Amino acid sequence: MNLVHIATGDLFRQALEQRTELGIQAKDYMEKGTLVPDEITIRMVMERISAPDSETGVILDGFPRNLEQVKALDKNLAEMAKEIDKVVYIKVSEEELLNRLSGRWICRNCQTPYHAVNSPPAVQGKCDECGGELYQRPDDTVETIKKRLQVYFAQTAPLIDHYAQAGKLLEVDGEGNVDEVSRKIVTALSRG
Repeated sequence: MNLVHIATGDLFRQALEQRTELGIQAKDYMEKGTLVPDEITIRMVMERISAPDSETGVILDGFPRNLEQVKALDKNLAEMAKEIDKVVYIKVSEEELLNRLSGRWICRNCQTPYHAVNSPPAVQGKCDECGGELYQRPDDTVETIKKRLQVYFAQTAPLIDHYAQAGKLLEVDGEGNVDEVSRKIVTALSRG
């Protein structure tokens, strides 16, 4: 779609690796599985949306996560003479979310992602690309994921109704493999 992909989780991890002020502030929240405070998240996202490569549009991934973030996003976008076109809600069962997230592993060297079931490495614990050690991020343990899901149901789920009432919500069945779900998303967007 030739749009910049902005994933808040990636923004947080990059800021942490670069030891930026915002990254250091976000670290404790991420490791506990709680949402990073709105003011930090909004500043990171708006900085990224303001970058020249985002001029033609972006895909926001993991943002907004609550109604306060929606309000701040809408206000900031209005100041830029922009607005949200569509919101894709990828509907997945809680059990499937636990399986997907708790099986995620990342290469320490090249950051290649793996999944214990869906895309395992040829040799357990070693990256196929560079031979680096695979590790599981602190926010991908079962305990942390369960906390993240509790936060989601309390704070993020209300956005589904908000965007549905605004006529911007596209619901997509998220069960299936990556290619199947990707096709469903593209189809929904082309119809939406």
